[in-house]
Amino acid sequence: MTFSDEDIYEAVKHHLPTVNEYVESHGGAIRLLGTKDGKVYIELTGACHGCSMSLMTTKMVVQKKLRELIHPELIVINVDGTPENALPETVYSEEEEEPEEEVEEISVWDKVKKLF
Repeated sequence: MTFSDEDIYEAVKHHLPTVNEYVESHGGAIRLLGTKDGKVYIELTGACHGCSMSLMTTKMVVQKKLRELIHPELIVINVDGTPENALPETVYSEEEEEPEEEVEEISVWDKVKKLF
């Protein structure tokens, strides 16, 4: 496959809402974890996480549709905790923004109490 991991990631991210419609209709969702060497790593969440049909959903729904939309040789792997479906140590994914620290707001009443 001649596309970079970043190109594939962006394409999958763009088309994921379309593919996700079927999974959402069953109470689940698809989370994109990353891409590497023409493989797309996802996680099925919600009701689909751990479902006995998750392998079928991954191959017959998600992979089939992404192959139609992006590239016919694309491989989709549901990272489900089994060794054969593990997320490699190095995959392309967007950097997640660090959550901002929550600043505790002090009420006027608490400020007044400190004065006395």
